[in-house]
Amino acid sequence: MRKLIAAAFVSLDGVMQAPGGPEEDPSGGFSHGGWTFPYFDEEGGQAMVELFSTPFDLLLGRKTYEIFNAYWPYHDDNPIGAAFNATTKHVATRSTSRAFDWNNTDVLRGDATTKVAELKETPGPTLLTQGSGNLLQALQKAGLVDEWRVMIFPVLLGGGKRLFEEGVAAGGLKLQKTSVTPSGVITATYSPAGAIPAGSHVEGPPSEAELKRRAEWAKEA
Repeated sequence: MRKLIAAAFVSLDGVMQAPGGPEEDPSGGFSHGGWTFPYFDEEGGQAMVELFSTPFDLLLGRKTYEIFNAYWPYHDDNPIGAAFNATTKHVATRSTSRAFDWNNTDVLRGDATTKVAELKETPGPTLLTQGSGNLLQALQKAGLVDEWRVMIFPVLLGGGKRLFEEGVAAGGLKLQKTSVTPSGVITATYSPAGAIPAGSHVEGPPSEAELKRRAEWAKEA
């Protein structure tokens, strides 16, 4: 089975919208496009080189595919552009009217989770997502993500499309690796770790005040 790595840039408050530039995705009135740029240093670039250093196929939602298709084919002299242009691009979409003309593009029409689950069973390299927030929500709920590789930038954006929107499937994560760049970007690699372990820091029987609090809150619920 192919491994599926979900890679994403996020702000400290969890926003992933338009990291690359002001015109990338201003939908919803988002006005902070390009928020990753000031924080990319040599070590941050090295983290990106590491991400793309092993064979991979891109797995993209339609909107991210269109953003990439309008940029990377014209930047083949860039190592990332060269890698993206050469590899297979799997694009999940329900659209029947869009043109998907980037070379080496495989169109996955229909239910995204079903198509990606089938794709994972085929021979080939690691499947690597970039952006594609809507697709990531569906893949996470379906339990199809094998690894999260998240670059967390030291900025608060206040609103925008988030990596994990409301309704995310609950579950634990295991930290596999972490690093920090001089500019303060944290790269954290996680793998799913099953159900959330629960416990309590409370010692001894509850006080009368605690019992009263619980009763009052139960009435408010």
